[in-house]
Amino acid sequence: FVAPTQLIFYGLCWLPWHGRQAVLFDLDARRFYLFDLVLWPQDTIYLALLLVLSALALFLFTAVAGRLWCGYTCPQTVYTEIFLWIEKQIEGDRQQRMKLDAAPMSAAKFGRKTAKHTIWLALSLWTGFTFVGYFTQIQDLGHEALSVSMTGTEIFWILFYGAATYGNAGFLREQMCKYICPYARFQFVMFDSDTLIITYDEQRGDPRGSRSKKADPRKQGLGDCVDCGICVQVCPTGIDIRNGLQVECIGCAACIDACDQVMDKMSYPRGLIRYSTENALKEGLVRKDIVKRAFRPRTLIYSAVFLTLTVATGWSLLTRPPLKVDVVRDRGVMAREADDGSIENVFQLQLISTSETERSYTVGVAGIDGIRLAAPVQVKVPGA
Repeated sequence: FVAPTQLIFYGLCWLPWHGRQAVLFDLDARRFYLFDLVLWPQDTIYLALLLVLSALALFLFTAVAGRLWCGYTCPQTVYTEIFLWIEKQIEGDRQQRMKLDAAPMSAAKFGRKTAKHTIWLALSLWTGFTFVGYFTQIQDLGHEALSVSMTGTEIFWILFYGAATYGNAGFLREQMCKYICPYARFQFVMFDSDTLIITYDEQRGDPRGSRSKKADPRKQGLGDCVDCGICVQVCPTGIDIRNGLQVECIGCAACIDACDQVMDKMSYPRGLIRYSTENALKEGLVRKDIVKRAFRPRTLIYSAVFLTLTVATGWSLLTRPPLKVDVVRDRGVMAREADDGSIENVFQLQLISTSETERSYTVGVAGIDGIRLAAPVQVKVPGA
């Protein structure tokens, strides 16, 4: 999902919406704009709900299909894929890159290395610029960049995020997944025997061994695995999936694609390495049975809670009143008796609009016999 995720990330901040960008986290004004939705600090409950929904979604998708997040949408995976693609276009495939790295420095080698790192740095800085553009109007940020008038904070975060992208995707790569990211350490808590994971069909593939394309592996006492090692070479974390599920596996399916290509060349059926479950391999389940077992009590409970919270959150946002009202007693003024014998109290009225439309309101009081305002109040509340 490299293209969709990056199209959203790089493009969404440029989308205009009512005279501003569609998604803007304005920390200075203490307002978050999400299309027509305006959130204030008083709306932190929605942030809490978002975190809960994200956790539930992670539990649900991991229980059903393993590390989908890691393999397809995690920024570390996505940007590593982008950087590897750039590297391949400039330096060639894996064998060519290894040969280039081993060669002595020359004008050609220096030129390719310089071109690669220049593009990496440019992409990283643009990524940092886009990231900051979600917290500052990106068009204003662009004008500031062209006029060399950006603030120190903006420069710091552009460089910081750009350096993180350059370092993580260009150099750390799989080390981030293997040693730093905590998700790999607790993924097995969310797996069970019916979780869809990347598996090697040991019964079909073993014993492994090389052979000619025309040879009959059964007569040679061999399985379908030709022991080429390509599945290990293409793995971002360098594991051998034939040894079973390992904590380093991010579920990217690169080994599946590589193995299928080898099977095609050997005229063997695809799927020696495939998405399956432990129970499916043990019991010989077909796809229909695997799908049926996805609807088990655990995933159904996750789904029910997730859908309930999602609907409740959506309903709360749709029915949210356009005005927030806080009435605070003025502690600096004590209650006093007026000339007509009534008791007078002073309150501060705080009005916050939850929409971007200016509205007029008439302030009144009720609920206690004889209560009244000192004077009728007509107020205009500007849009957020």
